[in-house]
This record gives sequence, structure tokens and C-alpha cells, in this order.
Amino acid sequence: MLPSVVVSTLILLLIISDIITESNALRFREAPKFYNSPNCPSIAAANVCYDGGGNAINVAMTLDAAYLRGSMAAILSVLQHSSCPENIVFHFVASSSADTSHLRRTISSSFPYLQFQIYPFDDSAAAGLISTSIRAALDCPLNYARNYLADLLPACIKKVVYLDSDLVLVDDIAKLAATPLANGAVLAAPEYCNANFTSYFTPTFWSNPSLSLTFVNRKPCYFNTGVMVIDLERWRSGDCTTKIVEWMELQKRMRIYELGSLPPFLLVFAGKIAPVDHRWNQHGLGGDNFRGLCRDLHPGPVSLLHWSGKGKPWARLDASRPCPLDALWAPYDLLRPPYFLES
Repeated sequence: MLPSVVVSTLILLLIISDIITESNALRFREAPKFYNSPNCPSIAAANVCYDGGGNAINVAMTLDAAYLRGSMAAILSVLQHSSCPENIVFHFVASSSADTSHLRRTISSSFPYLQFQIYPFDDSAAAGLISTSIRAALDCPLNYARNYLADLLPACIKKVVYLDSDLVLVDDIAKLAATPLANGAVLAAPEYCNANFTSYFTPTFWSNPSLSLTFVNRKPCYFNTGVMVIDLERWRSGDCTTKIVEWMELQKRMRIYELGSLPPFLLVFAGKIAPVDHRWNQHGLGGDNFRGLCRDLHPGPVSLLHWSGKGKPWARLDASRPCPLDALWAPYDLLRPPYFLES
């Protein structure tokens, strides 16, 4: 039997270890509060449905532990470059199995002035519909939460800007939110018509006339679902969630695509969306979905940098193997240094 003093020492060391481990787990600095314009009408209100006379900009994002560091950087970038940051309301969707109290504390600690709400997402709503894709990270049920935004958010929220967690803005989100959704479009996003659209679906899809005719009289182009402006009223009236789910159910019976949550969006919306300038989604900075190799910016101006693909800037920076453009993400990183390195 160990002497009592040794036992006591071991217990003390375990307690200290637990404290250090807890202290080092997702510890973020408090972000500054930005006052970017003297002429911003305040919309501060306890009721998430209050839109301040139409001045509110509603932003939706998913929130989970794996991408929390990216989410914090994205939030900071939105606020820093917004003309009226006090008029932005964030709507975070988190897995119902997640520790939402911890997520709420983390957000509130770094952004004590932020107006936000967290909505629980039942993973089972999507889990049974997911088919394995080319990268395991794409098969996370929360990756499909964007399909259900119209059901998760209150009916009073009529329009929302959806953002992925692996991006930063370097421009005013109000410009993106003001994108006109003309001709009854449900959503707006940058289109990439030079991409090989047929590659997003299998030969099984294209060889079946009853399926390939889905795109008849449409001019479908690839668009990235990580940045979208969505008219939730039109989404609800058009029952778009059901349409997406029906394609996912068909995918379970006969494999018609390979890449995660994107193809069902293309099937429902491609060729029918409102265009957005490419500056609002300089995507693919994470490289391809297998190797995550470094990529450069697309030609043209930049309002939003998006590390879609396998490589994430925080992981590459931590591993001391950053890509050149990861330096553009680093200034928005709120992660505090490890406990034992703090001054």
C-alpha cells in the first residue's frame, strides 16, 4: 500500500492536471467591441424576432466543438468589417447532443455584447439519410443542418445569410445581405459555370432520363453552399426541405452522387438561384477533399475567404505547415495560448 503522503501527492497532481486540461480546452480571448459607424440604429432587444425596423441582419451558422475555433474567427471577422455590427443577430445551430451550455458560455465570454440564439438540431433528422461520401468529415449530420434552417429558425426570420465556419469576411456583410433575390429565387450564391457540372453526379444519374431531365430548361451551374443568402419565406412556401430530403432518400436506394450535402442543393436549386459576385466566396482555400494542398486566390477582388476542402488554416498553423493564405486567417484567431505559455 502506498504511503498516505504519496497518495495525497498523486491526487493533487491529478487535480492540477485536470485543471490545466480544462483551462487549455478551447480557451478564447475576449474580442473587442466594434463601433464602426456613428449612425447605426440600435436593434438591441431580448426578442430574437425584433428586426429593428428592418435593420437587423440575420446570420446563421452551425456550431460544434470540432470547428469552434473557426466559428469564433468567422464571427470576429463579420463584426470587425460590418458597418453596423450591433445590428447583426447570429443564429447558431448545434447538435442536440452537444454541450450547448458550454458553447453558449464560450460565445458569451468572447462576445459579451453579441445578440445570438442557439437552436438544437436533432442529428437523427439527417443521420438516416446520409450516404457515405468521399471524405468522412462531410458525413457529419450537422453538415446537413442547413437543409432544415427554415424549420429550426423562428417563422419571424424571413431572410438569413448562411455562413460556413471555415471562412472569414474582409468586407461588410450588409452588402451580401442586400443581394436582391429577383424572379422568385429562394437563395443567392456565387455561381461557377466553368466547373464541370456533370461531375457532381454519377453515370447512373445521367443515364436515367427520368433523373437527368431534372435539369431540362435550366442552366445549372455549380455553387458552393457555404455562403448563401436565403429567403426563408420562399423556402417554406416551396417546401424546399422536403424536396432536398426526397433526393437524399433516392440516393440511399441508388447512388446518384458522391459528394456529401452539396448535390441535393444542386438538384433543387442549380439554374434557379440569384447570382452573387465571386468576391463573396473565394472558396477552395483548404485544397481538395483528399490531400488539402495549398491553393491560391481566384482572380478578382476578395470580400470573403473560404477554406473549404480538407485543409483548415488553424490545423495547418498549429502543425507549423501553413499555406501562404493561412496568414490571412491568423489575425482573426481568438484562441488563447496554452496555460503554461501565458504571461
